[in-house]
This record gives sequence, C-alpha cells and structure tokens, in this order.
Amino acid sequence: MSVDEAMIGASILRREDQRFLTGRGRYSADFQVPGEARAVFVRSAHAHAEVKNIDVSPALALPGVVAAYVGAELRAEGVGVVELDFITRNHDGRPMALPERYALSAGRVRYVGEPLAIVVADSEDAARDAAEAVEVTYEELPAAGDLRTALAPGAVQLWPEAPGNIACETRYGTWSEVERAFAVAAHRVRLELVNNRIAVNPIEPRAAIARFDEMDGRYTLITSHQMPFPLRTALSESLKVPELKVHVISPDVGGAFGVKGPNYPEELALLWAARRCRRPLKWVCERSEAFCSDTQARDRVTVIELALDAEARFLAVRVDDHANLGAFVSSFGAGPPILGQMGLIAGPYRTPLIAGRVRMVFSNTAPIDAYRGPGRAECCHMLERVVDLAARELGISPVEIRRRNMIPAEAMPWKAPTGRLYDSGDFAAVFERALARADWPGFEARRAGARSRGQLRGFGVSYYLDHTGIGPSDMILSRGMKMPTYESAHVRLNREGGVTVVTGTHTHGQGLETALAQIVAARLGVTVEEVEVLHGDTQDIGYGRGTVGARSLLVGGAALDVALTKIVDKGRRIAAHLLECAAADIGFERGRFAVQGTDRGVTLAEVAHAAYFPLRYPLKELEPGLEESGYWDPKVVAFPNGCHACEVEIDMDTGVLSVQCYVSVDDFGNVVNPLLVAGQVHGGIAQGLGQALLEHSIYDPGSGQLLTGSLVDYCLPRADDVPFIAHETYPGHPCTTNPLGVKGCGEAGAIGAPPALVNAVVDALGHLGVRHVDMPVKPQSLWRLMHRRA
Repeated sequence: MSVDEAMIGASILRREDQRFLTGRGRYSADFQVPGEARAVFVRSAHAHAEVKNIDVSPALALPGVVAAYVGAELRAEGVGVVELDFITRNHDGRPMALPERYALSAGRVRYVGEPLAIVVADSEDAARDAAEAVEVTYEELPAAGDLRTALAPGAVQLWPEAPGNIACETRYGTWSEVERAFAVAAHRVRLELVNNRIAVNPIEPRAAIARFDEMDGRYTLITSHQMPFPLRTALSESLKVPELKVHVISPDVGGAFGVKGPNYPEELALLWAARRCRRPLKWVCERSEAFCSDTQARDRVTVIELALDAEARFLAVRVDDHANLGAFVSSFGAGPPILGQMGLIAGPYRTPLIAGRVRMVFSNTAPIDAYRGPGRAECCHMLERVVDLAARELGISPVEIRRRNMIPAEAMPWKAPTGRLYDSGDFAAVFERALARADWPGFEARRAGARSRGQLRGFGVSYYLDHTGIGPSDMILSRGMKMPTYESAHVRLNREGGVTVVTGTHTHGQGLETALAQIVAARLGVTVEEVEVLHGDTQDIGYGRGTVGARSLLVGGAALDVALTKIVDKGRRIAAHLLECAAADIGFERGRFAVQGTDRGVTLAEVAHAAYFPLRYPLKELEPGLEESGYWDPKVVAFPNGCHACEVEIDMDTGVLSVQCYVSVDDFGNVVNPLLVAGQVHGGIAQGLGQALLEHSIYDPGSGQLLTGSLVDYCLPRADDVPFIAHETYPGHPCTTNPLGVKGCGEAGAIGAPPALVNAVVDALGHLGVRHVDMPVKPQSLWRLMHRRA
C-alpha cells in the first residue's frame, strides 16, 4: 500500500486544540443528565481503625438529602469486590495475598480516605453538608504509615493472610551464577536508595456520572478514565450482571498519567446507588479528596549491587527491592514492582547476569498503582545511579564507564539476560549525540567558572531503556494479566470518501486524534480534515485495551494500519470492477486507484460512492459498503531508548539548585508527528524533574495520617522550575516488530529525568564525599550536606 511520505513525520498542529482552547472540550463533570442528584463520599479519618458504628440519620434529616448508604447494604445485595487487572504469584508458586476490597468499607478501615458511605442530595452543597453530618464511631488501632514502619519487627499486621505485611515475594534471574560472579569480581558496588512516593495530580480530578435504566436493566457510567473497556468488564463482574448491561463512556480526559486506569471503589458504589435511589448520580472528586483517595505511585526502598571486573566491565547486577502496595492491592498495583525490573534491569549494557528479589508490602496508606513509566522509572533510576556510583568509586568518569559497557549497534538484535530481545537501536550513537549537544567536553571549564562565583556545578547523564506495547495476549494472560493486550480499530468510509475511525485506544492530551488522522491521510491519500476519530465509548467498537504504557500508536496505530490495508484491498477490487480489469492490475497511490501502466483510474471517493450505490455492482462477489476492522496483538515489546544529560548549579549559601542545561536525545523509531513527540518528551521530563526536585507524598509513620494532603503541602513544579529542554529524536532505527516502525514515546521523559538530575547533583557534591542523595533533592537537604561535609 502506498504511503504519502510527506504526511508521516509532519509536525501538524493538534486538531484537538481548537476545541479545547475555545472551551468546547467536554469532560465528565460537564455532562448534565436530567434529574441528576449529587453524590459525596464519607471517608475514613483514621489510617487504621475498627468502625464500630456509622449513623447516617443526622444526614438524612437535612434538607435536600435523598439517601445515604453504607457498605453493609451493598454486600447484602451481593455487590462484589473491586476487581483487579493484574495478579502475580510468589516465587514458590503460592498466590499472592489478595485481601478483598469493597466499594464501601465495613468493619475495619486501613487508610485515611477509605470510603465508608455515600450520601446523595439534590445539590453539591447539600450533599457535602450531609456527608459532614454522618457520625462514625472508631476504635483506633496502631498504624504502619510507611514502608519501613510496615517492615519493622513487631509492626502492626494489616492482613492475616500477609505475615510480616509481605503480600508477595518474587524472584528472577540466575542467583547461583550471580553469586559466583560477585565472588570473583574485582569490584563490588552497593547502593541503597529510596524512590519517593508521589501523588499524580492530573489537572482534571476524577469524576463520574452513573445512571441505571430500569426498562432494560442497563448501567451507564460517564467517567474520566483511560481504559473504558477493561473498566466495563470489571464493573460487570462486580455488579454480577452481563457485560452488555454495562455501558462506559470516557469523554475528554484532562490528563491521566496512570491514575485514571485503576478500578476504584467510587464508580462501583455510584452505579449501585444510582439504581437504588432511581436517579442519575454525579460525583466530582475535590482536589483535597483526590490526595487521599487516588492511587499514588513509586514508593520503593531498594538495595542494588553491581559486580565489575578489573577493566570496569559489568559482570552482574543483583537487586533486593521492597515495594509499597498501600493498604490494598490496586488494579495494576502488583505490576510495576516486577514487570519493569524483570524486563529491563540489564538496561542498555552488556551485563551478562542478573538476579533480583522483590517484596511487595502492605501499609496503612492509599493504594499504589501505575504512574508515567511505572516500574521502568524505578528500574532506570536504581541502575543508572549504581552505574554512576561505580564510576566514581573506581575513579573513572561516568561517561567512560558507560562507553565501555554499552551494547554496540552491530550486536543488534541483542538477547538480554532478562530474556528480552532488543530488536534495533544504536545506544552508543545516541549517547555520544547527547554528550555533544550538552557540550560535555567543555563542562570542566564551566565547573571552574561556577566555583569562582560560589556555585557548585555538576553534570549528570542517564541512559534509559523502556519497553512498550506489552504482549502478546496469551503470554500476558498466562502471567497474571486479566485482560488481553491486543488493540482494535474500525475504519468506515462514507459515500463521499470521508473517513471515520473508531479506535479502542484513548486520548487524554497526547494528540492521538491527530496522529491517527495522519496515518489515515498517509495511507488513503485524503486530508487530515477529512478524517474523524472516535474513541472512549464501549458501544462504538467491540473491544480496546485503552491507553497505557505508551501503547496507543504502537498497538492502536498498528491495528489501524491493518484495517486500512483491508480498505485498500477491497477498494482495489471495486476499482477493478469499475475499470473492467483484474484486481492484480490495480495500483493505489495518493487516493487514486489506477490500472498500472495506463492513465485509467478512479478516485477513492468514486470507489466509496460505488460501494454504497451499487449500480452494475457484483453484489455476489462484493458486499456493499466500505468499512473494515483491524486488530493488532504485539508479539513482542518495543524498546524506545535515549540519553538525558543534565547540568546543575547549587548555591553554596542557600542550597538552591538550578538546572542550567537539559538535553534529551531519544530513539523512538519512526516518528509520525515530531511536534507531538516533543510535547510528550517535555511533559515527561517536567514530571520527572518534579519527582526529583519537589514532589513527595508523606504519611506520618506512626499514625498513618497524610501530611501532604493539599497543594499547600505538596509541591508541584511550576513553569519556572522547568528548564529549556533541548530535545531531538535520533533517526534510522525503526522498530522491526510492528508495521509502523514506531517504538512509543509517552513515558520516556519521566523515566530518564530523575537519575540524570540526581547524578548531576552527586557530581556537584562529589568532592565533599557525597556518594548519593535521595529524591526529592530539596535545598535544605543540599545545604545540610554541603555544610556537614565542609
């Protein structure tokens, strides 16, 4: 099939922007349903307590209050647990501990913000007043408010099925061979580090409207969600109704980053309550409510060791990792601790041996789930930090140690000790390009200049390796994923040649509508304006996995390509009928079918018209209409990769840090729209720097109370915290395992940025004997380090 090469790789402005910038975006909270009431949740004020009584009568006595429900009522009607998307096992084959989580808790609460009751009223204000009037009697219990407290001897046990609060212990790699490698190694480097807990904070909080149609017994949920189809499946299982009785609509979504992927208690409770009170219900999460009820992310304590020979070449990596799950296992909460690390701990290096142990831990905190680059960001951070530390302890530069150990381009495809096959790439070339863009050779002169001004200057690099487009479905399903990972697309041409695409993926700021329209325009020779892209409604297409893990173009775009190939194939047969020749003689280029070697042809629009108005049309051979579906189930993952270089200055008097230079060079394979890619990279780097410098979700270790429960206490990066980012994509290495040759770019910035920043800080402070700093790297921490070491 011909391709308009000018369309693939064109920096077209996002089509969606006009709608959003003129206030015509439609988010979940914007929907108005006739007769709707407002719902508010009553949440636990304690991290760990027995709930002795919930008295809703004071709430019901207030004006405008419609109803109030507690957990016992849902259980009495047979409402099931909140379903999970991923379940794993212990290394010895035992199932992991999976405590049941209900839409409304009854009996014992285990984190601040756990929902206890739902109050329904005619207005938002009346519902909030009523929620405050509900009287809950608690018997407070000891709490484990962070990972270390939960692991301490004598710590309170959250669940009887998880002794020592360990939900699961998994292992990977070749332990005996790794131990032998460490025994004979010339150098062994050990590092303990913390990957700080963060709150996700998309600009649009979660929101939902629930409706129940008594005539056909159908539930409808309008909600801000990344994956409407898996959510539909989960809700049907929890409500114990057929899947066709659950309709999920996910309209415009104002950012997600993983926090809008899990199955939450609130949507389940809302649907049940809508049926009970026989009115549509709207719930809009407030920002302070989101801090205690949304899933959070990261929160790991890791020991990583690196064995090296006398020439500073890597022999083995060994990891002992503890991952906080929070009080419950969230939908995909068990995934990030193991999937990223098991697949990527060797990174871009020729490390021959790996071994690791991951223990997942319950604590009295909000559940942990995915956040941009889940598992991969933590893996990259631990690996790139220990590589940097090894260089400093061996007395060579962090640049040189990476040069010695990188997989050369001529070795591709490379079978890593993780079992992954890296299909394409030139890590060394990307690395050298980033160093050149950042002017690595001139750094020492800049460092000397900074010292003359009372500033400490540091240079840090990190090389990240991501894996995207997880699959295939049969392998993933066999390893604990509950939903398949294939993607679907449906393409329909109208009689005038206009194109409608329905995709199972979802867009929430990435510009996916534009990128998919570009693919259609390139393949069919139409304009981008002639393409309509629909998504987010479970009634529009059979199934879609949704948007997560930088998979939308890699998997959803590939499914679209399959459907477009079918469209052209059918169009060729219709054109052959119109032109009275064999289909094999028909070529297709730039929207025109033509008999090869002649000037006889018909346009795509003419073919589409003939398909719908079949005059002298062979209906026995060709069905009318011109629409096709396509599916793509990735056989293997793709490996976007790249190098981040960061240069910082630290004021010795105040500890204030400023990023002086930031460079990102990335191999994303083929690029459909460079402008969209740049936006993804810039946003990801901003979030990565936010984690590295500012963000930290903190619970009191003893009480489990959330100490950073608002934007007054939790620091997000502002525009002036994010430096100018010099970004470029490195061409020439398309992915070989999907028809578009793309590798995915959505999570790369958030993966590569934290270790680059921390490496730069340690470089600035290295002469003071500082070998590591944990995130977030705040001025007071830096000031103490400089003055304690001075």
